[in-house]
Amino acid sequence: MQNSYSDAYKAAGVDVTAGYKAVELMKAHVARTMTSGVLGGIGGFGGLFEMDLTGMPHPVLCAGTDGVGTKLKLAFLMDKHDTVGIDCVAMCVNDIVCCGAKPLLFLDYIACGKNVPEKIATIVSGVAEGCVQAGCALTGGETAEMPGFYPEEEYDLAGFSVGAVDRSKILDPGRVEAGDALVAIASSGVHSNGFSLVRKVFDVEKGGLSQHHDELGMTLGEALLTPTKIYVKPVLAVMEELTVKSVSHITGGGFYENIPRALPNGKRAKIERAAVEVLPIFDLIQKTGGIPEHDMFNTFNMGVGMILAVGGEDADRAVAILNAHGERAKVIGQIENGEKGIELC
Repeated sequence: MQNSYSDAYKAAGVDVTAGYKAVELMKAHVARTMTSGVLGGIGGFGGLFEMDLTGMPHPVLCAGTDGVGTKLKLAFLMDKHDTVGIDCVAMCVNDIVCCGAKPLLFLDYIACGKNVPEKIATIVSGVAEGCVQAGCALTGGETAEMPGFYPEEEYDLAGFSVGAVDRSKILDPGRVEAGDALVAIASSGVHSNGFSLVRKVFDVEKGGLSQHHDELGMTLGEALLTPTKIYVKPVLAVMEELTVKSVSHITGGGFYENIPRALPNGKRAKIERAAVEVLPIFDLIQKTGGIPEHDMFNTFNMGVGMILAVGGEDADRAVAILNAHGERAKVIGQIENGEKGIELC
């Protein structure tokens, strides 16, 4: 029996044997993510997952997809590829939990100019770490070698996640009312949004990523490549004990775009600017780029990765639960009657 191999395809720039080696190298990373629902392993035409519907009389699937974006440019420049997979998972599962769903499985897609098995396995190691943090299984993926489409040293990374929630527990922003508290959970940094602006501000292609900044406590590159925080487990812990009315994942569009997505008409969020603990990296971006504060809050998370709307009487308990799970949480505002939107004061 002949092994799969093509000299003609290799001459065109695609080495199928490199793909096989990459799969072998990534298997140990994928194994870390296996949960009880996984049937079979990687390598088949599809990933099989048996759902445990205990406690879900009316189960609803929730799916989300996203990529890492131009943050990948920094990974290329720094030749560091073990954390962007965490970003990829985070951008999907953090959206899913905003619906009240628990992520169950994840699939990744890596498109590259040249398949270097060790690099692909390193990327997947980050994806696996993200899945472990989110409590979901990496049930499959795809690596596409596309010579002539991507430069040999570059790649794109995207993912897709599926979760489940009982219909009675789907979060409904329509339940948000005046007097509710807004509980913020700190971000780990820039996460995976606004990097086209970041790259322009620092002109990273010309250098500077290795420069140490005292206010950051690390180099600029290290700060910018810090992976996106995954909030699944702490947020689900709050939902198990309290009534969470809505959740905002602060991604592209910052405060002004994402918070209103979790509000009903006739309700607005009043945010105390002084309560927002802006991370040093955002102060550096704003100062270096001469960016107006409104634009900063309309582009970046500014140090807040998630915001939960809970009843005013539950605010302290929500903060305590989140802090007990290793997060930095605090109340930064409340809900008022008025035109849908936010007021930063």
